[in-house]
Amino acid sequence: MASPRLLFADPEGRLYDHPTLLAAARHGEAVGEPDETPVPLPEFGRVTSLPGRLPIGIDPETGEPIIVDEITVDGRTFVPTAVGAFVQPGWTRTLLPADEPLAGAPVLPQWAYTAAGWGEDGPVVWALHTDRRTHWDPRQFSTPELEGLVHARLLADSSNRILRQLKICALEYRCFTSQNLFYCRDEGAIPASIMCNARCVGCISDQPEDGPPASHERMDDAPLAEEMARVGIHHLVNAPGRTMVSFGQGCEGEPLTRWKVIEKAIRKMREATSRGSININTNGSLTEGLDALFAAGLDAVRVSLNSANPSLYSAYYRPIGYDFSDVDASIGVARKRGGYVALNLLLFPGVTDREGEVEALCDLVARHRVDQVQTRSLCIDPQQYLAVAAGAETSGDPIGVPQLLERLQKARPGLVIGNFARGLDER
Repeated sequence: MASPRLLFADPEGRLYDHPTLLAAARHGEAVGEPDETPVPLPEFGRVTSLPGRLPIGIDPETGEPIIVDEITVDGRTFVPTAVGAFVQPGWTRTLLPADEPLAGAPVLPQWAYTAAGWGEDGPVVWALHTDRRTHWDPRQFSTPELEGLVHARLLADSSNRILRQLKICALEYRCFTSQNLFYCRDEGAIPASIMCNARCVGCISDQPEDGPPASHERMDDAPLAEEMARVGIHHLVNAPGRTMVSFGQGCEGEPLTRWKVIEKAIRKMREATSRGSININTNGSLTEGLDALFAAGLDAVRVSLNSANPSLYSAYYRPIGYDFSDVDASIGVARKRGGYVALNLLLFPGVTDREGEVEALCDLVARHRVDQVQTRSLCIDPQQYLAVAAGAETSGDPIGVPQLLERLQKARPGLVIGNFARGLDER
């Protein structure tokens, strides 16, 4: 198979493949010709230009990276723009776009930028198909009947602040978990908190003025336990199959900051029905609160982290009033309580797969007998995260994302690698 060619864009955003240069990719700080084999761009993926960034290609004769700062196409000379790609849920990127930021380049919007090139039959990307289950197939979402389902549900419970927030999430942000609440199926969202005890560099609902636009607007009015319980009971009672409700969504802060209210909501849900699963997506900061939720009827937790190395964790999460030892303790409590324990691993090629990072993650997964690692390609401007990593104490060379996943599974036999939460009958 011929090596993919470099993709670039003109000032109007039109895509071109370079006549001679091969595609390059970034793996952390290093830029070069990819060692991994790419795959065709997945059906619902798309290619995008990266404003303020010059493309980098590979000279096929020398193997050296070349920054392309000017090119002539059909008699027109212009400064080209670098190109990357997005892949759909169920895929995990393994390499980053190769680019060179210009002076004054804007911070990129919060997406998971993936290395892309032009293959024999069209665009290719460097990514792994890490979860092949089909219940998150984009064809099943944003369907013509969704708006009617949203309005009908709101009509039945018009004062519920959760449903008012999820209307925005479902129709404007096209959040699949929010849409599930209105489709009454699978994993449904229950946002609970407007507060957060972390200041994540890549937070998707709260960014400083000099940061990129937040991709979600945070909920501004925290719901009552009764409101959460009504939403949860309706879903658990009526949704068929792999029924689940999840606290902790992209449109809110940290749910454990309201654990006492969530505890009341869970107890009301479990008084009404024993069906389905109750999950929380959390940073794991408040161990006492998480323990109380398991006592109330919580049965699954997904703890988000970018690293099991306290230095890199703190550099990205910038925690307030807690540290990584609290996260570690919370994972231990969830295991002792018999909950289904998943990690939401915010994965960044060239950093997460550094040898020292891999060792720390493997130790965490083995020590706490973690059930699942959900690989989540970190949505952030790559240069932003590389700056975060540069200020943290990390060690070792990157081994590659596929090798990272293999090492995790060896450290914990039976570990599930995927992208989506598991229902009760899938655990």
